[in-house]
Amino acid sequence: MPITDWPADERPREKLLKRGAAALSDAELLAIFLRTGVAGRTAVDLARDLLSRFGGLRPLLQADPDAFCTARGLGVAKYTQLQAVVEMARRHLSETLTRGDALGSPDDTRRYLSARLRDYPFEVFACLFLDNRHRVIAFEELFRGTIDGASVHPREVVRRALTHNAAAVILAHNHPSGVAEPSRSDEAVTWRLRDALALIDVRVLDHVVVGEELVSFAERGLL
Repeated sequence: MPITDWPADERPREKLLKRGAAALSDAELLAIFLRTGVAGRTAVDLARDLLSRFGGLRPLLQADPDAFCTARGLGVAKYTQLQAVVEMARRHLSETLTRGDALGSPDDTRRYLSARLRDYPFEVFACLFLDNRHRVIAFEELFRGTIDGASVHPREVVRRALTHNAAAVILAHNHPSGVAEPSRSDEAVTWRLRDALALIDVRVLDHVVVGEELVSFAERGLL
């Protein structure tokens, strides 16, 4: 049955307008993006097929062009459109932490860090530099590769903090495995950076490990 023949309150577009985007399932949201289905399949059916094929919304968004474009109902145009949507979402989140803004809430900060770091296939270590009122100065990705004592250099972090005249920092790095549990190396690096930055009166407010979930060193009492 075509979607146009569905009851009005079950059609994805009408449902979104009436109840808001959060009320829609992943398949319904994807169906709105797809706009049309294929022969014998509505846009919602096609969306469900794609989510099943790729293993969920996130793997679909992360799919490389070749894998994405070979799926039924997709192609280069859809790939570029979807990547544009993803990038707009990232930029929307980044605007919650623009230069000169005070950190509004821990949740906003963590959503921003997750959006920036979660999808890398390798480890990335980053710093959010803040002034003495915890207003954002800058966000920088500083190191890539395995995060351990050999790859994260306290001298470079201190140098960047001095360059920005930062009074505080929030450290962050991702675990590509999706498991956000901090390792012993993560703990050791955090303490080394905390001690190095303390020498120039810069506080480490938190270290956030990004995976499928987020782990906060501050919440765990590890700082």
